Amino acid sequence: MKNTVNRITRGVLLACALCASLPALADTLQPTDVAAAPELSHATLQSLHWQPLTPPTDTTITLGPQSQTLNQGEIQGAVAALALPANRGSLEITLSSRLHNKQLYVPNVLVLDQHLRPAAYYPGSYFTYRQPGVMSGDRLEGTMKLTPVLGQQQIYLLIYTTRQDLTTKTQMVNPAKAYAAGVGNAVPDIPDPYASHAAQGVLTIQARVERQSGNVMIGALLPSGDTPADVVIGGQSSANGAPQSAPASMAPPSEPMLAETAAYFDQSIRSAVRQGNIDKALRLMNEAERLGSTTARETFIRSVKGKG
Repeated sequence: MKNTVNRITRGVLLACALCASLPALADTLQPTDVAAAPELSHATLQSLHWQPLTPPTDTTITLGPQSQTLNQGEIQGAVAALALPANRGSLEITLSSRLHNKQLYVPNVLVLDQHLRPAAYYPGSYFTYRQPGVMSGDRLEGTMKLTPVLGQQQIYLLIYTTRQDLTTKTQMVNPAKAYAAGVGNAVPDIPDPYASHAAQGVLTIQARVERQSGNVMIGALLPSGDTPADVVIGGQSSANGAPQSAPASMAPPSEPMLAETAAYFDQSIRSAVRQGNIDKALRLMNEAERLGSTTARETFIRSVKGKG
């Protein structure tokens, strides 16, 4: 009995060692400054077909010979262009690139706001190798948590791979090693396989709306009334149709807000930001401005920047 327990214990330790040897999980990483992202013209972005995704959704996208492609600068190969609603709160998006024909498509993600301005950039290194599980195979995977700034209808995700990615390979875990560690046997000293990288592949996207705000804000916080015109994508405005009149809730108030009321809203905004509840802070800011506050937006911006 003692020998059996010792063998199981060794197996658990070996499994932990295997996991420890893998790259850090993408959930612990932060997106790279958009200044490091490839530059794409508005004309190029507007020419893409943007596929709408409405959370909650689990979607599989096959990037093959018939997919749209980009071969510009460092970008090379098939791309996926996705449009997600920006008016439902924070989004949690898990992107997986499956092993397909012994090859992997290394995803890079450029997140754009409603006006097709770069807002966040996730390079290929963000999507790390994950071992096969009960319901999943070898894959590259990462989770993005995004909070669209209020006032937008959509945000956009451009998924692509690069020339540099195509010159490298991903080291995987030999299935025999994973099995041996799982059942408590000695892990065999055998080489791990490598997957070459390809310009095509199979992606799985899980998109959810979550109550807590994400850690990456998408869209600029503009002064009241300073709103850029919507960008036209494929003959349709990014606001889904013809221009609409401003909602009644944004009409200027008939009377200025009392100082005590403004102070209450400002303090509530600061408190929400300190608690990490950006969605609540944004709602408070918009409600305060609707009621006539002239300080709520500045309070929100300063609080987010840590100066409030």
